Amino acid sequence: MSSIAEAIREQLMANDAEYQSLRQEHAHYATQLEQLASKRFLNDQEQLEEVRLKKLKLRAKDRMEMLVRRAQGA
Repeated sequence: MSSIAEAIREQLMANDAEYQSLRQEHAHYATQLEQLASKRFLNDQEQLEEVRLKKLKLRAKDRMEMLVRRAQGA
C-alpha cells in the first residue's frame, strides 16, 4: 500500500465527514459479517443477508477509495 495513499486516508478520516461515515459503515458491515461467520450453518435468510452485507461493505470501500483517488488528483 502506498504511503501517500495511506496519508491521504488518514487526512480524510480526520477532516472528511463523508469518508468518516463510510468508514463507520464499512466497519459495521464487517462486524455483522463476522457475527454471521461465527455461526456453524446459515439458513436461507442469513445467506441472503451475508450476500447483501458483502455488497454494502464493498460499495462503502469503493466509495472510500474513490475519495482517496480524488484527493490524490487534487
